[in-house]
Amino acid sequence: MQHRPQSWILILDFGSQYTQLIARRVRELNVYCEIHPFNKDLTTFSGNLPSGVILSGGPSSVNDKNAPDLNDDIFDWDVPILGICYGLQILAHNEIPGSVEKADRREFGRSELIVDDGTDLLAEIPEESVVWMSHGDHIKELPSNYEIIGHTDNAHVAAVRHAEAPIYGVQFHPEVIHTVHGKQILKNFVYSICNLKGSWTAQSFIESTIEEIREQVGDDRVICGLSGGVDSTVVATLVHEAIGDQLQCIFVDNGVLRKNEFQDVLDICEEQLHLPVKGIDASDKFLERLKGVVDPEMKRKIIGETFIEVFDESIAHDDSYKYLAQGTLYPDVIESISFKGPSATIKSHHNVGGLPKEMNLDLIEPVRELFKDEVRNVGRELGIPEHFIKRHPFPGPGLA
Repeated sequence: MQHRPQSWILILDFGSQYTQLIARRVRELNVYCEIHPFNKDLTTFSGNLPSGVILSGGPSSVNDKNAPDLNDDIFDWDVPILGICYGLQILAHNEIPGSVEKADRREFGRSELIVDDGTDLLAEIPEESVVWMSHGDHIKELPSNYEIIGHTDNAHVAAVRHAEAPIYGVQFHPEVIHTVHGKQILKNFVYSICNLKGSWTAQSFIESTIEEIREQVGDDRVICGLSGGVDSTVVATLVHEAIGDQLQCIFVDNGVLRKNEFQDVLDICEEQLHLPVKGIDASDKFLERLKGVVDPEMKRKIIGETFIEVFDESIAHDDSYKYLAQGTLYPDVIESISFKGPSATIKSHHNVGGLPKEMNLDLIEPVRELFKDEVRNVGRELGIPEHFIKRHPFPGPGLA
């Protein structure tokens, strides 16, 4: 599903370990944003251009042979741009090749930013404040159409502004907590420079998502596999708000849940959230297959395959379901489209995402653009009990 509002921020990822932090900071301002790799086809945004663009940092040097580059077509959008660390350096390098060079020593850690111009990007920032540096290159020659608005003892070019266009850059990382006034800098960019209002809230998300689910599903039926966790419960509640009894939830007891969890989850879902849920006690089947198995990865595989089997059996004789609702989160989406590409599988997953393709169910993923804390906020707005919202995450293999 796509929940992108009309006003939003695009974050282009150049490989920084902090890219997700940028997104979280922007969203804390109640402004929607998306992360995409630096080489994303920009024409995919032609129907809904962002209100501003943030270029992330990255581990590369702009002088490396295969260094990530910036698509110059982005300047045709005529929207504000903020380059962070590598993002600033690529702006300078693309105007003056060779303007960025290896620093005498790598700068990592605290530094004192001295504000030279306390307007727009650096408005309400003290004349001196702590920022967090992490770079091995520095800008030795700033393009003539840029002006310095902040510096440090070690970085002559620490913050810049284009003389004519709304393009800005900082050599430090405003997204990390070590940059004391970093949130204010991002707020200045998003609110004052991009003119966004901070209207993206849990309630606005719920309202737009319910409409999208209704439009997508129509009169068809949806099935949702509950895990007993927050994500699947929020998804089920959202879908139920949208289509009511066209939804059927299934909660499988795999025999390795927490004490009383099977009945507790059923009680909450049925009595407090009024969800149509079918509980299936398949504990004997799971425990029989897990008997004598010691290897954790093998346990995960057995539990995943058995869950799919039980889930499949529960709807085998009912072909009225067209959609499967599941709780994919934004970090999973980011990983699959990131600068680095999909990461190597560290451990297998055991949720309904592994259901066989031959089930011919279309996916509904209402929270795929949300981080975990945002899912919890949506859950609160939906009336899910606070003690359930704050439950400690529990792995699918449970106590196996």
